[in-house]
Amino acid sequence: MVSAEPRPLALAGILDEWSLPIDVDAVLRGQGADPAVVRQRRPALVTTAQRAIDEGLPLLRPAVAYRQLPVEALRHEQLRLAGGAVITSPLMAQHLAPAEQVVLMVCTIGPALEQRVSEIMRGNPSFGLALDGFGSMAVEALVAAACDRFETQAAAQGGYTSIPLSPGMIGWPVDVGQRQIFSQMPAADIGVSLLDSAQMSPRKSSSLVLGLGPRPFSEGRACDFCSLRETCRYQDQHAHYGGQRRQLRL
Repeated sequence: MVSAEPRPLALAGILDEWSLPIDVDAVLRGQGADPAVVRQRRPALVTTAQRAIDEGLPLLRPAVAYRQLPVEALRHEQLRLAGGAVITSPLMAQHLAPAEQVVLMVCTIGPALEQRVSEIMRGNPSFGLALDGFGSMAVEALVAAACDRFETQAAAQGGYTSIPLSPGMIGWPVDVGQRQIFSQMPAADIGVSLLDSAQMSPRKSSSLVLGLGPRPFSEGRACDFCSLRETCRYQDQHAHYGGQRRQLRL
C-alpha cells in the first residue's frame, strides 16, 4: 500500500490509507525473539520472517475508526465528554488532566491474515508463528502511525498529545475500558466487534484513547502502565513502534 497525503480529520470517521513499514527484525520481535541473537544462531528463521512479510502484506487491510470529542470535565476519576459519554478510570485522572479533547480509536488489520495463520498452523507451525508475529507488529505499526497522525495535527496547532491509553493498563480493566470505547465508536464500520469476553474480533485489533491539549502531558511509555509489564516479553517492540509518545511542539 502506498501512503496518501494526510486528509483533513473530521470529528469522526475512518482512515484506511496506511503504509506500514515492517521489516524482518520487527517480525522476529513480534515472536518475542532478539533479532541479533536469531541472526547469529538461527539464520533460517530470518528467511522465514521475510517470507511472512512477503505473504502477509497482501493480506493486510489496515483501518482506523476514530471519534474526537471535547472534554467537558474530569472529576473523581470520571472523564466526561461532549454528548454524555463518560470514561471512568484512575488512569484517565492520572494522564489526561491537560486534555481539552480526546480521540477514541479502534485499529485493525482485518481478518484475512488471522484466517491464514489458522490454516497454516495445522501444517507448518513455524511459519504460522512467523506470520502471526508479522500480524502483531502490523497492528503495533498501525497504532503508532495513527497516534503520529493526530500528534502531527496537534503539534501544527501548538498542542500536545498524551501517551496512548488502552484497556488493560493499570487502573483501566479490559472489560470496563473496551465497553466504554466501543459504546462511542463506529467500530463495526471497519469490521471490528466486541465479544462477550471483552476481546475484539478480529484479534489483530487494538483500541485506545489519546488526549489532546495545549499543555504537555506526563511523559513515559505505555508499557510502564501495563498490568503485564513485569512479565511481558514484548516491551522492546512496543517501544520500537511508538510506545513512548513524543512530547514536543513543532
